[in-house]
Amino acid sequence: MSQNSLSASRVIDAPADAIFDVLSLPSRHQQIDGSGTVVSGDDQRIQKVGQVFVMNMNGEHMGGDYVMENTVSGYDENKLLAWKPKPQGAELEGWEWIWELEPQGPGATLVTETYSWEHATPEARKAVSFPLFEEGALEHSLERLAAAVSEK
Repeated sequence: MSQNSLSASRVIDAPADAIFDVLSLPSRHQQIDGSGTVVSGDDQRIQKVGQVFVMNMNGEHMGGDYVMENTVSGYDENKLLAWKPKPQGAELEGWEWIWELEPQGPGATLVTETYSWEHATPEARKAVSFPLFEEGALEHSLERLAAAVSEK
């Protein structure tokens, strides 16, 4: 853990394209979310930097149901997917979710998930107690991703 981010890595027994297929479809994020806050997501596949997708969320830290708008900040098919979330209608921003995929031979991929608040605005840092999630949530997401990829 750095001062402004958390990361977890795991080798998943699946090729990078199969993993990227799950990660790039927001409607599957509830299936892989290790924090327990994702309720549902858009059915439109993530395809490029700048694209915005919406996630319906639920968490006590936000008083129940809320919506996050996510702007894709990194996209390299089968290698990298990243987005910057912000509560719908709010100006709080600056944190980012980053997924990196590195093939480890045929049928295996090293997946690293990073939760970074390095560029969080002062307003976001006042409103959000970073890190909002612990490293265990990232490790749980990687476990759930491995299960999701194996069931297709």
